[in-house]
Amino acid sequence: MKPWNQVEAQKAIETYAAWGQDLALRVYASRLLGSQADLVLHGGGNTSVKTSARDILGRPIDVLAVKGSGWNLATIEPQGFPQLRMHGLQELRQLHTLNDEDMVSSLRGLMLDSRAPNPSVETLLHAFIPQKFIDHAHADAILAIANQADAARRFQDLFGDRFGIVPYIMPGFALSLAAAQTYEQNPNVEGLMLLNHGIFTFAETAEESYQRMSDAVTKARSSLNKTVFASTTTPPSSHRVRQAIVTLRGVLNTHSNQHWVIHQRNNERMQEIRQLENWKHVLQLGPMTPDHVIRTKQKPLILDLDAEDPKQHIEDAVAAYVTSYQSYFQTQINRTSRKVTPLDPYPRVVAIPDVGILGIGSQLSQARAAADLFEHTLSTTIDAQGIGSYAPLNDNHIFDMEYWSLEQAKLGKSKPHALQGQVALVTGAGGGIGAAIVHKLVASGCCVIAADQDVARLNRLSSVVTVQGDVCDPSWARIAVDLAIDHFGGLDLVVSNAGAAFTGRIDISEPELRRSMDLNFWSHYHLAAAAAETMIQQSSGGCLLFNASKSAFNPGPDFGPYAVAKASLVALTKQLAVDLASFGIRANAINADRIRTHLFDPGLLEARARARGLDVDSYFRSNLLGREVTAEDVADMFIAAYCAEKTTGSVFQVDGGNMAASPR
Repeated sequence: MKPWNQVEAQKAIETYAAWGQDLALRVYASRLLGSQADLVLHGGGNTSVKTSARDILGRPIDVLAVKGSGWNLATIEPQGFPQLRMHGLQELRQLHTLNDEDMVSSLRGLMLDSRAPNPSVETLLHAFIPQKFIDHAHADAILAIANQADAARRFQDLFGDRFGIVPYIMPGFALSLAAAQTYEQNPNVEGLMLLNHGIFTFAETAEESYQRMSDAVTKARSSLNKTVFASTTTPPSSHRVRQAIVTLRGVLNTHSNQHWVIHQRNNERMQEIRQLENWKHVLQLGPMTPDHVIRTKQKPLILDLDAEDPKQHIEDAVAAYVTSYQSYFQTQINRTSRKVTPLDPYPRVVAIPDVGILGIGSQLSQARAAADLFEHTLSTTIDAQGIGSYAPLNDNHIFDMEYWSLEQAKLGKSKPHALQGQVALVTGAGGGIGAAIVHKLVASGCCVIAADQDVARLNRLSSVVTVQGDVCDPSWARIAVDLAIDHFGGLDLVVSNAGAAFTGRIDISEPELRRSMDLNFWSHYHLAAAAAETMIQQSSGGCLLFNASKSAFNPGPDFGPYAVAKASLVALTKQLAVDLASFGIRANAINADRIRTHLFDPGLLEARARARGLDVDSYFRSNLLGREVTAEDVADMFIAAYCAEKTTGSVFQVDGGNMAASPR
């Protein structure tokens, strides 16, 4: 584990001086824990400090500052620790039972600031243990032991009486009471081991509590048999893997009637897993701590890329997974007689032996979280098998956690973005129109591959995956589409936007015409061909959008090389619409006119305006509406064309009104 750094601790004290030393050190130690993925992940774990504050009347009172819901330990700020009155928390110890709703209500009523985030569901455990600083983590090494059938004995052998042992109980009031009672049996313990759950350490200083965590995790690690199993099989080719991922995404999209993001993780331990006896059974035993189930579901989907018909295998495997989840749900409803709405039955994790892990989510962040969590479950599973037998919680406990309202609250109830889960590839993404399209796609929740030849322009974009390259290179298109598969699992939209103006009389400008055709026609063709191949494999439709030009319908003098290429692009759009309609793939073109972008260098712009007897500003407003069309206006049209799900083979004008350029 990372060592305590006194210099960094002092910096935290200085940075958060207004919050007091106790909370400053609580923030530093929490971030230190949160920065280590084998301790906590994605909102997991919690920490607290008992300190003093002033109420609304300025009176000093004892408070518990505990991690709030929605905060990650790795990035937590003082504001992430709601403060609750200690006296009221301690009074709750007098109760014998307290249901979840009343517990949450009581905790909210004890908060100094009702605007603060909800306190952790394990707040009462922190309150009932008297030590000043308390740390809680789901350390991989601890869980490799905690998920053994004889975990209590193993912890006793390893740590003696240094840690109390608490049997598994769902978080809440009952667990808090059990933990307090275990502590009171031996107040000299350094912490508590919660079977099938995690570890708590505590002390009077933040440094000592952290050090106790570090010592315990280090000792647990040293007790594991880190056996590396050599793979005896040959991994499938990257092409086969990509085909499988695209097929899987299409099956999920079609079955669920929504779009999914698939995040690929090449994990070496997946190459070991086949060496374990009953490896499929072991992989599906369940998460290493029940907190993970809301992001990973209770088991992964396992795919075999060596199947005789991989596509049929994937379809059958997904259907079987859905049936299995529905059966699991119904069994648990019969057991509990609860009235709850079933969550969707689709997998969040896919395990592919000899390849790696796929995380699945409606957003990239969810897919990454699922992959992260399962990577650690995979490692912990192998380590647990190395010292005994991995024995996590059964389906009853997992269901109780998965459908626990306080656990589901961690995921939030935000309304999904319009294009959430969808994947787009935009060329010419660094230019004025391209950048505007990228910004609007990202704002709508779309995952974007942004391509451009100019690295400096790409570097100005945010929240996208960028790729630099020459779109005129026929091989580049396949590289760009494969990048979308590798990062997001497939492709739904191509915005083929790259282009440039080429001038000259058509009868004397063959070199310019060839250059224009390479960029303004052939590059679009190669990209469309590569994208269509992937969309057909995905079998869930798609959309190809091309930035054409009014010059395709209304060419101007000395602009022939550009106009001919753009007219060809419009013809290509219509032919693609005809040929790809049976696959649910649409193709449309957008004709924009007179947009202030780098397409026009100052000299060319002034010349075109002068040829019409106008100054530059008047040139941009010379349309029926008398209003300048901006790059953002064009981007809006691209988004609208993508969302027009029953329109294909069309040309959309965005030019303020120009009848001479109208396609009809």
